[in-house]
Amino acid sequence: MTVVIDRTNAPKRGAGPVSAAAHARKSADPGGGLYKPRAPIYPKLVHGRWRAIKWAVMIVTLAIYYITPWIRWDRPGNLPDQAVLVDFAGRRFYFFDIQLWPQEVHFITGLLVLAALALFLVTALFGRLWCGYTCPQTVWTDLFIYVERLFEGDRNARMRLDAAPWSFDKAWRKVGKHAVWLGIAFATGGAWIFYFHDAPKLLHDFWTLQGPATGYVFCALLTFTTYVFAGTMREQVCIYMCPWPRIQGAMLDTHSLQVTYRYDRGEPRGAHKKSQGWEGRGDCVDCHQCVTACPMGIDIRNGPQLECINCGLCIDACDEIMLKVDRPKGLIAYDTDAAVESRAAGKPAIYRLIRPRTIFYAVALAAVSGLMVWGLATRPTLDLHVLRDRNPVFVRLHDGAVRNGYTVKIANRTFYPQTYSVRFDGPSGVILKTPGLEAVGDTVAVTVPANEVRSVRVFATLPPTALTAANLPAAFVVQAGMAEARAKTTFLSGAANAE
Repeated sequence: MTVVIDRTNAPKRGAGPVSAAAHARKSADPGGGLYKPRAPIYPKLVHGRWRAIKWAVMIVTLAIYYITPWIRWDRPGNLPDQAVLVDFAGRRFYFFDIQLWPQEVHFITGLLVLAALALFLVTALFGRLWCGYTCPQTVWTDLFIYVERLFEGDRNARMRLDAAPWSFDKAWRKVGKHAVWLGIAFATGGAWIFYFHDAPKLLHDFWTLQGPATGYVFCALLTFTTYVFAGTMREQVCIYMCPWPRIQGAMLDTHSLQVTYRYDRGEPRGAHKKSQGWEGRGDCVDCHQCVTACPMGIDIRNGPQLECINCGLCIDACDEIMLKVDRPKGLIAYDTDAAVESRAAGKPAIYRLIRPRTIFYAVALAAVSGLMVWGLATRPTLDLHVLRDRNPVFVRLHDGAVRNGYTVKIANRTFYPQTYSVRFDGPSGVILKTPGLEAVGDTVAVTVPANEVRSVRVFATLPPTALTAANLPAAFVVQAGMAEARAKTTFLSGAANAE
């Protein structure tokens, strides 16, 4: 079992601090109080395969987030034409051709279970890929760091700027950076509220100060949290606020692929001159480029650590150095502890993606996915509820007949109006009457608008000659085409004490 550890490994003598955070801790006053201030981290821009993948993922995920509320989707009648909409006022959730009612909240639960199982499976196979590439905290932090580089330059330039006294040059760079950060944060909060209202209408109402109060509140809240989390807190959110780093240890084992320093190849490490050979030493030249590139400020050579988000930027940084010193790339790579240990012992590397825990997660994921698909494919488009009158429970008419009153609620879960035949399945001879609707014997036709619920008052009358018992089993049957729903009820007559 791989143990996730904290950064407690002391650097080798003469090696210097392992990260910017460690450097700040080394120079800080140890008696500075209960909490130490955040040590700023200045990640260096690197180029390579994993940095390119992170750029691509960032662009795609941000595009999905900002564009989705503006996608239109034709629905008949007065139904909203927004493709993805959480309509609290109408108590509906729309996702393209799928609509969910409040009674179908179990589908939301199933979606959350699917997300959790997928996260468990990916983590067991490839470590914290979610954290390194698609987590909103990582994506927006990447974007904010990109803006920071535009205004202040790369790592060394930012460090010099922060250490320099205030000047006009420093002021306009800092003000410009924070202004753009606030703009991005505001756009993030604004995009979020568009998922809960019609986007074009809300955009107009928002700027004309006619929008709902909740829109302004949540836009301000998301603006604040995005600015603070991605702009100032950054790695602290991942280390101290997010529970996943502490949970992931249960998902990992020695065969999980993670960003790994291949100590079997890199040790013993040390500085290397061009004229020197490579005999009797490892490929690591102790350049600390993997540390300067890390957005979490850790040294991957210390082994698996709680802070590592498996973003792969240290891989790109190390590969650049390996090319410069004419050594093979991959000193830091996605690898497993078992493979590194095998190579260190002179044995072939062992990779086992298929193992009990991954099989369990995959089977559970497939099972829940199948249940979700089956549930969505077979979910009824018609729902029926029947409430029998309780006061009075029945009415005896002047001719001796008995009448029961019912409230029939029909839910039309389609996007089109439907005309349903409502039939009373009970004692023979029952006559139905519905205020405002024409009934034929024991059947009445009810039209329900698209995506709505209609309540109908139905009176069932049984002639005195058909009264055989006090309680007679009955049911209402509602049908339209292939859709049919049945709700059991009773017909109370008081026949046992009629005389």
